[in-house]
Amino acid sequence: MGKLYSKIIGEGQPLLILHGFLGMSDNWKTMAGGYAEAGFQVHIIDQRNHGRSFRDDEFNYDVLVADLYAYIQDYKLEKVMLLGHSMGGKTVMLFAVTYPEIVVKLLVADIAPKFYPPHHETILNSLSSLNFDVIKTRKQADEELSKYIFDWGTRQFLLKNLYWVEKERLGFRFNLEVLRTKGEEIGEALPSFTSYDGSVLFLRGDKSEYVMPTDENLIKTHFPEAVIETVSNSGHWLHAENPKEFYKKSVAFLSSE
Repeated sequence: MGKLYSKIIGEGQPLLILHGFLGMSDNWKTMAGGYAEAGFQVHIIDQRNHGRSFRDDEFNYDVLVADLYAYIQDYKLEKVMLLGHSMGGKTVMLFAVTYPEIVVKLLVADIAPKFYPPHHETILNSLSSLNFDVIKTRKQADEELSKYIFDWGTRQFLLKNLYWVEKERLGFRFNLEVLRTKGEEIGEALPSFTSYDGSVLFLRGDKSEYVMPTDENLIKTHFPEAVIETVSNSGHWLHAENPKEFYKKSVAFLSSE
């Protein structure tokens, strides 16, 4: 097992942030700066097969939790706060029910502990169709992607993963091959009969359909102390779409006694 790549800023109570599917730690850089100013030691982490972390054929929530546990041990962190978005939210939920003694607080962004049917096929197929023998600029990659993915914001989110593998050759930081074959793993529900009794905040986007009012009972079954709040004018990428409100609500929760 490789080591997870991270950036650490600030001092204080450790706050570990996990990005979503096809994302990376960089997506949280600005928000992390705010948390650091509020008195936290912020770890923005790339999960396996994402960002600058190691690549591996094994990919499911059990190994993502094992990676996070190993990271916490490596840095000799005793008690942590966890914040996870989407896939990262599922990782931190499973971590909290597995290692409740390590987790002080849990913040889950726009995901519920339920099963989600596969819904990334279009994105994964369109990413796989990009031919980097021909595509030599970000602009060309965007033009090609726009044939399949019409939403500009989604394309920019995905294209943040582009980097120069070598001179004049672009590639993706995420491990597209494994994520294509194992992508359905990210829809898995939190195992039944698991629970975490600590302090939990679920933040959902008001325009997102990932966390619905009908999910409240399931959330409370796993997380009896959970509070569910809504971030206005935001969809699934609520921390990017309404960063001010997301920050305000999250930092109030993280800083409260």
